[in-house]
Amino acid sequence: MTTLRADADPTLWVPVTDSLGFKGRRHRKAAIRMLLTQANRALGSTEKPGSGFLAWSMSQAAPFLIKRAAGRVLVWVWKADPELVVVMAQVQEATSQLRAARASMPMEYDDTESFRNPHLGVGEKLAMPLPRDERTPPFATYTWDTGSHFLTVTAVCSDRERFGTIIGSVDDLARTVRVAEDLTIGESPTVLRIDPPTA
Repeated sequence: MTTLRADADPTLWVPVTDSLGFKGRRHRKAAIRMLLTQANRALGSTEKPGSGFLAWSMSQAAPFLIKRAAGRVLVWVWKADPELVVVMAQVQEATSQLRAARASMPMEYDDTESFRNPHLGVGEKLAMPLPRDERTPPFATYTWDTGSHFLTVTAVCSDRERFGTIIGSVDDLARTVRVAEDLTIGESPTVLRIDPPTA
């Protein structure tokens, strides 16, 4: 099974993935409240903040839902201000439907730049500090195509003015994300994986 690993700086990021029960609940609740508020804004409900009870209930369920993803999803929040930025890494099988969906994305999503990860090689980065639709929060996505899977890292920020101050730390986190293949004894991978050059 293909799973994800990463080395997030503990002084900057709080992991949601492994925080169960009361552990990390304040950060989870704040991050989910921010995401709900941004979703409400995207739907035109600019005056409706994220529901406190809904944010709390989702914060309790989130770690268990992520755990059920069996290592295919990792989530972090900004330690100093969990309502500022949420980062999610995920790995998905590169099906024909997913490739078609990516190919049909709006033209503005073509404005990518090369982004190197020492574990995954060169991928693509798309930073949108000022999306055309003001209801859309600033975000950045990082994508690598391994042939059999897409690996993506997505960061959503609640503050357009502060997006530029945290994107460097998001870059650093994205560079630590890597794929781990879980193989049993006697099992061999069907694909020869060659590490990218370090230079």
